[in-house]
Amino acid sequence: MKKVKTNAIRILEQKKAVFRVHRYEPDGIPRTGVEVAELLGQEPAAVYKTLVTCGKSGANYVFVIPVAAELNLKKAAEAVGEKSIAMLKSKDLLGLTGYIHGGCSPVGMKKLFPTLIDRSAEARPAILLSGGRIGMHIEISLAELRKALPFQLAGLV
Repeated sequence: MKKVKTNAIRILEQKKAVFRVHRYEPDGIPRTGVEVAELLGQEPAAVYKTLVTCGKSGANYVFVIPVAAELNLKKAAEAVGEKSIAMLKSKDLLGLTGYIHGGCSPVGMKKLFPTLIDRSAEARPAILLSGGRIGMHIEISLAELRKALPFQLAGLV
């Protein structure tokens, strides 16, 4: 597999963050987060997905939660001070973030959006999140991630 550098990888390297890249060969079949964790040889609790939302105010927010969990929209809205939030439509993802569904990283989006990571990540020495393309994940501690991405922790699931 060709070693491709995504925006996420470039930014992490630029910020001198310590991380490890994990890859699997995508086969064109849409995968659930739990299936991706299996392909990476990881327990699902260690792998996180990136969700982009839109608040009632029109503002966008990024939430990073374990792949086997579902975002609690009420908790998420409370955490960012919105009356309500809704998931961004897949067709709008690329234009807004520069990433496609299944390969969306919280690092290196076209614009920096308020980002919240589920508190469960605090208990882990590192989490895996998308490296900016399908088949590529980054293993990184929260301390190292903070070098490249301002974020808050909150109960989101």
